Amino acid sequence: MIGETSANLIGIVTDTGPSRLHDRLESETSATVRSIPCSELEAILSERSPDAVIVELDRAEAVCKCLERVRVATDAPAVVAPPTGGEPIAAAALRGGATEYAPLDRDGSIERIRQVIESDEQTATSDDEWSYHRLLTTELPDEAFLLDETGTYRDAKVRPESGDLYTVTADELTGNRLEDIFPDDVARRLQACLERAIETDRVQTIEYEAMTTEGIRQFDARVVPAEERIEGRRVVIWLARDVTERARREQRLRSRQAELETLNRINAVSRRVIETLVEVPGQNRLEQEVCERLVDSELYCGSWIAGLGPDDELRYRTGAGDAEAYLECVQTIIGEHETPAAEAARSSDVETATNVLETETLPEPLQEAARKDSVGAVVAVPIAHEAATYGILSVLSDRENAFSETERSAFELLGETMGFTIMAIKNRQLLFSDSIVELEFRIDGGDTFSFDLTESYDCTCSFEWNGTTAGGRTYQYVTIDGLGGETVLEEATAHDSVEECRLIHDGPEQCTIEMCLSESGVRILTNHGVTIRDVTVENGIGTCLVEVPQDANVRAVADALESIYENTELVARRTVDRPVRTAAERRNRILDGLTDRQLTTLRLAYYGGFFEWPRESTGEEIAEAMDVTPPTMHQHLRKGLETILREFFDTDSSRVQ
Repeated sequence: MIGETSANLIGIVTDTGPSRLHDRLESETSATVRSIPCSELEAILSERSPDAVIVELDRAEAVCKCLERVRVATDAPAVVAPPTGGEPIAAAALRGGATEYAPLDRDGSIERIRQVIESDEQTATSDDEWSYHRLLTTELPDEAFLLDETGTYRDAKVRPESGDLYTVTADELTGNRLEDIFPDDVARRLQACLERAIETDRVQTIEYEAMTTEGIRQFDARVVPAEERIEGRRVVIWLARDVTERARREQRLRSRQAELETLNRINAVSRRVIETLVEVPGQNRLEQEVCERLVDSELYCGSWIAGLGPDDELRYRTGAGDAEAYLECVQTIIGEHETPAAEAARSSDVETATNVLETETLPEPLQEAARKDSVGAVVAVPIAHEAATYGILSVLSDRENAFSETERSAFELLGETMGFTIMAIKNRQLLFSDSIVELEFRIDGGDTFSFDLTESYDCTCSFEWNGTTAGGRTYQYVTIDGLGGETVLEEATAHDSVEECRLIHDGPEQCTIEMCLSESGVRILTNHGVTIRDVTVENGIGTCLVEVPQDANVRAVADALESIYENTELVARRTVDRPVRTAAERRNRILDGLTDRQLTTLRLAYYGGFFEWPRESTGEEIAEAMDVTPPTMHQHLRKGLETILREFFDTDSSRVQ
C-alpha cells in the first residue's frame, strides 16, 4: 500500500494507450489519479496544478518535451516512470530536471514514486542534493561523470568491472580538471566539446583516447547539458563508453576490406599480366612487360627481374618503377649481399621483407635506398616451372604491411605462370628455328634404373619418350635391347627410382617398358626448353643428345643435368641447319609410307564416321565395304595410323621428345 498522502491529485502523462499505474495508484491511495494524454497536457495543467506528475512515456524525445512543458506549467515534482528503463530515457530524465527516475521494470520503482508523492518538500532541488546522483550511481550503464563548465569533475560513477582500468579512482577524480587527467591536446578537445554542449543546449558526441592500466583505450562519449547549476556553474553529464573492442573490430573489418580490395586489384593485374604472356614473342619482352604492368597498377612502386648465372649468382636483367634509387642500387650489389631475391633463389619459395624502414632487414646500401624511395615492403618470387628456375621477380611496395598470405599466393601463381610461359617460349623458339645447337653429353654412371640395369646385364637402354600427366607424374618409355621383358620388369619393380612400371612389349631379346620415376633428368631437360634427340645407356655410361635454341644458356642446361647425374660432361657442341620441309612434302612422305590397302582403309574409316563419337560406322561395316574380315580391316587401320603418327613423333628414325 502506498498509504495516505497529502496529495489531492496525481497526474499520469501517457501516450494514447492506457496507463499501467493508474488503477494501482487509485486503489492504494486516497488521492485522485488522472491520466493526462500528451495532446491535452497544457489544457489540463492550466485548469489545476497537480501535486505530482508521473511521466509514463517510453521515448526519450517525448520525455524531454513533456518535462519542459511540466516545468513551465507547475512546480510539482515530476517522476519519469517508463514501462522499460534505458539509457536514453534516463539521460532525458536527468537533462529535463526530473525529481525521480523509476522505470516500472525495476525493483523498488513503486516505493520511489511513493517517496516523491509523500514528500513535503516537493520542489526541493538544492545544488547539494540534486537528483542526478541517483541516476549516476544506479541507472546509467556507461561510465558517467558530472563536470561543470570549467571542466572540473564534480562527481563520477565507474562500473565495478572496469574500475581496475583507471589510473585514479572515482573519488580521486572529483575536484580535478580535464587538463589534470588528459594530455593538453586531448583536454582542449574535450573542453571545447563540453562548452559547445552548454552553448547550444544540445547533446554532443566525441571520440577520444585515454591511458588506462591496460594501455591506450578508445572511448565514445555523449555530453548531455543540464539546466541545474552547481555553485552557480552550468554542468554536463559526461557519458563515456569503452568502445576499444568495437574500434578494433571495425579496424580489422577495414583491414580485411582493404586487403580484399587490394587482392581484387592484384588479381586484375595478374589477369592483365597473363594476357601479356600469351602475346609476347620472347622472354626478354615478357619480363619487361610484367615489370611495367605491375608498376602501372599503382599498387607497387618498383619491380625488377634477375636471372641466375653459371654459379647460381643473381644477375639483374630488367626493371621498372619510380623507386629509382633502389633499382639503381640493386644492380650494383645484387651479387654481393644477402637480399630477399637471393633467399628466394636459394629456397625456391616466395620470400618477403615487411616494415623495411623500421626493421632494417635489408643490406645497408639497399636500406638507404629504401628510405629514399619510401619502400616499405619487398617480395621476391621464383619464376619457375617444375624443376627449372628461369629467374627471380622482385616487387617493391610503399605499404609497410604489404604482401599478406593471400597476396603472396597471388604472386606465387604469377611466378609459376611466367615460368610455364618462358618454357613454352623456349620450346616454340626451338620448334621454329632454322638453325639449332646440338649438345652431346656423356654421363659417367648414375643412380637411376637404366644405369644400374646396364651395369648388371649385357644390354642397352634407349629412351623412347617421356610425358607428364595432369597430376604431375612423369612417365618414360624405354626400350631395352639384349634382355627379356620378365627380367627387366622384375629389376624395375625392385629399383628405388621406379615408382610404377608396366611391360609394354616383350620379345626374346628386346622389350619396351613404361616407368613412373621419382626423379627424371629427361624431364628436367625438357623444362629448360630442350628437345631430346637420343638417350642411350650401355655398360653404365650414358650418351645424351639434345637440341637447344642458338641463344640458349648451355651452362644452365648442363647444370640441370648435373642436378640428377653428378658426373656429366659436355663432349660436343654443334650448330645444325634444319632442312626446310613444306606441308606438301610432309603429306607426300606420309602417302609414300602407306600401302594402297592402308590408305583405302583410312579413307573409308574417316569419311564413314568411324572416328566420330558416337561412331557413324562400325568396324564390321568398314570391313564389309572393303570385302575383308574385321581383323584384317583393323590390322590395316592400325598400320596406317602408325605410319602417320611416326611422321609426327619421329624424324629420320631419331627419337625426339
